[in-house]
Amino acid sequence: MNKTILTFVFLLLTISINSQTIFGKWLSTNDETGEIDSVIEMYEKDGKAYARVIEIKDPNRQTAVCKKCEGTNKNKPILGLEILTGLEKDDDEWSGGEILDPRNGNVYKCYIKLVKPNKLKLRGFIGFSLLGKTKYWTRAKS
Repeated sequence: MNKTILTFVFLLLTISINSQTIFGKWLSTNDETGEIDSVIEMYEKDGKAYARVIEIKDPNRQTAVCKKCEGTNKNKPILGLEILTGLEKDDDEWSGGEILDPRNGNVYKCYIKLVKPNKLKLRGFIGFSLLGKTKYWTRAKS
């Protein structure tokens, strides 16, 4: 009986801890339609947070490229494109990196924060965070 209870408690703690991270798969919605348009994978590399597009929902955009991007991202396929780069953990948020909007090719400073276990707040801005835009991603179900 004690082993069963201990196993159950361990399982709950593991699920709870795993849902308290920014890393994993997230659903991004289209601002105009409100529909899910892509799946984004957040991952850690060298202690920093990064994200890339791993799925595009619209079959007509599967081979879309970042036409308006500059530099090395110009004309790269959006599928697989790294859109968040170099965020470092700062207390309860990740900041100091950049976010790329593949629709317009613009790159913004950004920070992200887990506001609920399955809700991620992203704030992209120019200069300082008052001049920017906030989006929310929801965690994709595994």
